[in-house]
Amino acid sequence: MEAKRAADTRMQMAQVVTPNHANMYGKAFGGAILSMIDLLAYTVASRFAGNVCVTASFDRVDFIRPIEIGDVVVLTGFVSYAGRTSVEVTVEVEAEDVLTGERRHTNTARVTMVAIKDGKPTPVPRLLCETHEEKIRFLEGKARREQRSQREAERRAIHESLERLGEAELDRLIGGGSD
Repeated sequence: MEAKRAADTRMQMAQVVTPNHANMYGKAFGGAILSMIDLLAYTVASRFAGNVCVTASFDRVDFIRPIEIGDVVVLTGFVSYAGRTSVEVTVEVEAEDVLTGERRHTNTARVTMVAIKDGKPTPVPRLLCETHEEKIRFLEGKARREQRSQREAERRAIHESLERLGEAELDRLIGGGSD
């Protein structure tokens, strides 16, 4: 399988925020923005992999600035890391005021997508990082992948240790027991 250049994975998508995308305060629902991010991540990853890709995880997504009804949400996505069967897509989100042309960064998301063929994970191309920035993004993506694995192992260990406790000990830890 031939390597693909990181620079060739960049895609953009734009969507006008309508009242259907917004809450009672006229701000875009986080879920509506997450849906747009997921759609772009799918497109970037599937194009890169040459296969259908499915969402495996979203890293933390913080909404820094609100997006108003009437703004154009401009999403830019690119592959920042590729493993054996998974692809990390970074999606940068900006809101553009169509009257002034002013753009403001609202958030950045990282979505891990897994390439699927015949119902099973399948290998993806190697990501060819040519610039300093692309190399840094790749290594950061690799570190995030390792951190996710560590967090999952820690979560499992905590769950297993709590499962072994009796009701009285659980109540004490919650603070509802008699100390």
